[in-house]
Amino acid sequence: MTAHKRPIIFISNDDGYEALGFKRIIECAARYGRVIAVAPEVTQSGKAHAITMYEPLHLDLRRDEENISVYSCSGTPVDCVKIAYDWLLPELGLKPDLNISGINHGSNAAINVLYSGTMGAAIEASFYGAPSVGLSLDDHRADADFDATIEFADRLIPALLGRELKTPLCLNINVPIARPEEIKGHIVCRQTRGFWREEFFCRQDPRGRNYFWLTGGFCNHEPEAQDSDEWALKNKYIAIVPIKVDLTDHSRIDELKELL
Repeated sequence: MTAHKRPIIFISNDDGYEALGFKRIIECAARYGRVIAVAPEVTQSGKAHAITMYEPLHLDLRRDEENISVYSCSGTPVDCVKIAYDWLLPELGLKPDLNISGINHGSNAAINVLYSGTMGAAIEASFYGAPSVGLSLDDHRADADFDATIEFADRLIPALLGRELKTPLCLNINVPIARPEEIKGHIVCRQTRGFWREEFFCRQDPRGRNYFWLTGGFCNHEPEAQDSDEWALKNKYIAIVPIKVDLTDHSRIDELKELL
């Protein structure tokens, strides 16, 4: 841990600094350390690992208390992490002991990890040397019930702060829709194999120009597999998936050497 009296906990998200899940995890984390939080001005869901390169960024202090400082950033979730770690935190003389991204409104299980701004922020934060957690609830409602997620966070945060962990460490944690007493436990598992199949609805504006709305559904390629995050959520377990950045398909290396 850092030399400060209390651990430093950095928090971001992709739903924006006014999101209920963001506010709930800040209050929870503040019980265990000093919170520095930077989140987008508006929702940035689906931004994945996008960064802003051709527009200026704005950083505004929104809340300033003894153990909680909250900023909004005009960019993406990853912008929030980068501006925090590469400018704000050095200006404050702080180095986080733990990173949390969330609590997201909606699941980031399975292939969603690639699209998620929540996980983009969590993965980016893990590059800076402290354990990182993307925390999501499988409920998109603005007034979602986060009690079960907070109860788990109350065990997770001190556990991660109290140990020397090999880094980079990034966890994708998804919580099912349930009251705390309905949660069966947690499972350390793997990402489900499956993909989204999109559908675009085409309409015309008053000028006769086509516009499109995106929708679609998730196709689970292994619905019966009991060691996956989707199975865990459907069976009222909290799913914990360790994430790594190396996307190399190592099983293909020898095959391609022979082929090419």
